Amino acid sequence: MSEPPLVVMMGVSGSGKTTVGEVLAEKLGVEFRDADSFHPKSNVEKMSAGIPLTDEDRWPWLDAIGEALRDAPATGLVVSCSALRRVYRERILKRAGREVHFVHLDGSKALLAERLKTRKGHFFPPSLLDSQLKTLEPLSPEEPAIRVSIDQTPAAIVAEIEGRLHLQPARA
Repeated sequence: MSEPPLVVMMGVSGSGKTTVGEVLAEKLGVEFRDADSFHPKSNVEKMSAGIPLTDEDRWPWLDAIGEALRDAPATGLVVSCSALRRVYRERILKRAGREVHFVHLDGSKALLAERLKTRKGHFFPPSLLDSQLKTLEPLSPEEPAIRVSIDQTPAAIVAEIEGRLHLQPARA
């Protein structure tokens, strides 16, 4: 990859987007930004109350993520974002206007539910997992994306991502 790495860690809640994204960003020497920080307060309040977001709720959030990728430092950027539907991924790509790679962190419903039950201090309730799984659209071959199983350690996941996307640490 000759361009600076611009990577979106995607998947449902509990898939490890933040954990793996932080490890990948550190290894590449680039900034990590959690997509949750892009949500307006109204979205966080809805999700905290167990109310799924609508597309109208998501558009400004997805635009902000795409703009962060567009304006990323020359060294690159890793961002976490559920990006569950293809139209969401396309919206991010359109706003970014640069080469972006999506990494779908994928796992069984049982593993995801177990992770959500043990997670502390996050506004996303486990009751919304079914809604996210129902919304999730599989990657298409035309998308700049790979699927990686979460049934391995974060270090192994990052090594697989680096190898499959041919990522190199940033040069300052």
